[in-house]
Amino acid sequence: MLTFPPVIRRRTLLHLPLALLPLRTWAVAGAPHPPRGAWRPGTSLPFAVQEIYPAVLDGRIHVAGGFAVPQAKPAPTGRHVAYDPALDAWQALADLPAARHHPGLAVGAGRLYALGGYAAGERGDWLMQAQSWVYDANADAWQQAPEAPEAHGESVALGFDNAIHVIGGRTPRRDNASAWQHYTDSDRHLVFDARAATWQRLAPAPTARYSAAGALIEGRLYVTGGRTMTGGNVAALDVYEPGEDRWRAAAPMPQAQGGLAAATLGGRLIALGGEFFGREGAGVYDEVWAYDPQRDHWDALPPMPTARHGLGAVSIDDSLYAIGGATSAGARGTSAAVEVFEFEAVAT
Repeated sequence: MLTFPPVIRRRTLLHLPLALLPLRTWAVAGAPHPPRGAWRPGTSLPFAVQEIYPAVLDGRIHVAGGFAVPQAKPAPTGRHVAYDPALDAWQALADLPAARHHPGLAVGAGRLYALGGYAAGERGDWLMQAQSWVYDANADAWQQAPEAPEAHGESVALGFDNAIHVIGGRTPRRDNASAWQHYTDSDRHLVFDARAATWQRLAPAPTARYSAAGALIEGRLYVTGGRTMTGGNVAALDVYEPGEDRWRAAAPMPQAQGGLAAATLGGRLIALGGEFFGREGAGVYDEVWAYDPQRDHWDALPPMPTARHGLGAVSIDDSLYAIGGATSAGARGTSAAVEVFEFEAVAT
């Protein structure tokens, strides 16, 4: 994302050949290899934007907030658009009540929420927020919802069972924090009950980190990748069991990637993109990985056509959408690109 902590040097990896197997065969327990898939261009966003966390509501992909480029450099935006796959078109919707970058979008009890993130002000561009907004689709308007118990940003927000879990991110390490250097990593785990409109704290995550990604698979919450302020990119994969309020560690990603995105596809956790900083320079990842919960194992998938960080990822039916982001590390290269990954299936 838009920070420059010291991190480990990027490793150079070869993309492994992928077996051509049907999707249904791959999705069952014990399947030895993922199927081969392919990327195709999608319909671009109406504007370039990075540091986004899109969500799917009623079959449409919503993108709100982030860093856009209205002038010479990226700035927080409140713009809100939705993509309808049936129409293959983006539609402008009501803006957020205020510009935010890194807000978490998630769905709880059938409604879209925008949670936390950072505002810009006279003191700086990284003013962490605790606000919650809920979108009224019928009125095309945002309304206030109960604030979180603490300000949060660059967290993983996952909707499950009428609730939204807010995991990790950053937390201020000084009063009046206003720059990214004023924050440290967090293991927070907040949950918002969208029906009762209440917040509570649950078991903290095992890994304190920010700029991670996650998804829901068969009632479990998966959080992977991200980075720390002092240690750089991390590869850890943590799994949360909601019925037990308990975390466990799973196989880490083959490569530590921060500022990445993730979504569920074919019963797998798909993690993609991100950025790195090191002594030899900085850059972005095009690597894509698929985690199989049955085997506790990661496999390489075809890389993204456009390497990016600060992008969003969601899946609808059998397609994964990689949305926006930036093609260079940090604030450069903000993109409107949308690319779609689909598995290839063969007759059984």
